[in-house]
Amino acid sequence: MEKVPGDGDMEQRERADQLSEEEKGMIQDSWGRVYDNCEDVGVSVLIRFFVNFPSAKQYFSQFRDMEDAEEMERSLQLRKHAQRVMNAINSVVENLQDPDKVSSILSLVGKAHAVKHKVEPMYFKILSGVILEVLAEDYPDSFTPEVQRAWAKLMGLVYWHVTGAYTEVGWVQLSSSAV
Repeated sequence: MEKVPGDGDMEQRERADQLSEEEKGMIQDSWGRVYDNCEDVGVSVLIRFFVNFPSAKQYFSQFRDMEDAEEMERSLQLRKHAQRVMNAINSVVENLQDPDKVSSILSLVGKAHAVKHKVEPMYFKILSGVILEVLAEDYPDSFTPEVQRAWAKLMGLVYWHVTGAYTEVGWVQLSSSAV
């Protein structure tokens, strides 16, 4: 009998992907350098996200119609959202020793994006990839392959928690092939 992926697999994956103390340390150490420039990094991440995945702009009336990166970079609303994204990541990184706190933070993010903003959860997976890309490019000395693996694991946990919040509020996924 073929095993069909289900909730049990998600729980198993979460346990398997728990971060070691060493990985938490690498994430926190590398994040300190990034967070010193959080506004610029956040703007770079969002611009790359919206340029490479323009369908994501549909959720942002303030910059939905902006086509070029320079115009986006000047957008105060984009900068504010970039700051919120970076602050959310910072809250997660600062609280890595407190899994309940991390879960609570990400549950709030997930529920707000599901209920209030009605954002397809696949965009969290896509944004995670963009974040990893930008950090590795902008901080090559800090984001060694080992550190990148720890961050990829963290982003997997972030996605798991956020999509769990979507499930909790009764979100019905439109398509699993969209990612």
